[in-house]
Amino acid sequence: MAYKSILVPFDDSAASRAALDTAYMVAAQQGSHIEIFHVRADSKESIPLLGEGFSGAMIEEMIEAADQESGERSTRAKHYFEEFRKANDLAEVQSGPGPDGVSIWWREEIGREDQLVALRGRRTDIVVVGRPAEAMDQSAFMTLHAAIFETARPVLLTPSEKPATIGRNIAIAWNGSMQAARAVSSALPLLTGADNVHLAAFDTERSEMRFRGHELGEHLRWHGVETQKVETITKSTDVGAALLEMCAANDIDLLVMGAYTHSRLMQIVFGGVTRHVIDNAKIPVLMSH
Repeated sequence: MAYKSILVPFDDSAASRAALDTAYMVAAQQGSHIEIFHVRADSKESIPLLGEGFSGAMIEEMIEAADQESGERSTRAKHYFEEFRKANDLAEVQSGPGPDGVSIWWREEIGREDQLVALRGRRTDIVVVGRPAEAMDQSAFMTLHAAIFETARPVLLTPSEKPATIGRNIAIAWNGSMQAARAVSSALPLLTGADNVHLAAFDTERSEMRFRGHELGEHLRWHGVETQKVETITKSTDVGAALLEMCAANDIDLLVMGAYTHSRLMQIVFGGVTRHVIDNAKIPVLMSH
C-alpha cells in the first residue's frame, strides 16, 4: 500500500526546505498528496515566561515584535511554497481523492509546532521532518520527538541537503525489537520498489533475543522483497557509528530503523543509536517507534 498522504512541517528553514524536496521525491514515486504544515507561534503563550518586572506596555511591545517576526517568517514560507508548487506544476488540493500524481496543500495554524504536529500527523501516512540544524535546537527536536512518539506514524528524517536518490538502495537496521518491526512494516511501500535491500542485524547485549536477520529476510520475501546482503555486527562498541559506516560503504540512500528502542530519556541525556543517527546521518532515515 502506497503512502497517499505526506505531512511536512515547514518553517522556511534550510532543513524544512530539504524535507520538502525529499518528500516530493517520495511523493513522485508513490503518487502522494503533500500537506505543507506551517505553525505560527502564539506570542501570547510567552507572557507567563516574562515574569515580574515588565510593565504592560513593555509586554505589549514584545508581543507585537514577536507577531511581526512570526508574520514575516510565515510570508517567506508561503512564498517558497508557491514557488515550489509552480516550479513542479502541482495541483492544489485540500482533500482527497485528488488527481493522479502528486498534489499539494498549504495549511497554517497558530500554536506550538510540536503539539500541532502530534495531532496533525495522526491523520497522514508518513511525516517528513528535516534534521535539526543544531544539536541545541530544542524547538526542532521537540517537533521531531512529537512526530516520532505521538503520531503513531513513521517519520522520514531528511538530511540537510536534497539527496540524489531515495529508496533505490535501502538498508534495514534490525535488532528484533517492536520498534524495528514497525519501521520495516512502515517502509514496505519503499522496500517493494527498491533495487537493493541490505540487512544489518545487530547482536548486542541489549538486542532482543530473536534478532536473527535471516528470519526477517524470509518474511520480506512474501512481499517480493529480496535482501541482497545480510551483515551481522556483533557487540559493536558504537552501534550508531557502525551502522552509518555500513551505509556509506554500500551507497545506501535510505536507512530504515526503529527509533528509541530503549529508554527515551536515557538516550536523550546520554546518547544512543537513535540520537547518533539523528545527529550524524547524511542520508534519509525512516524511523518508527
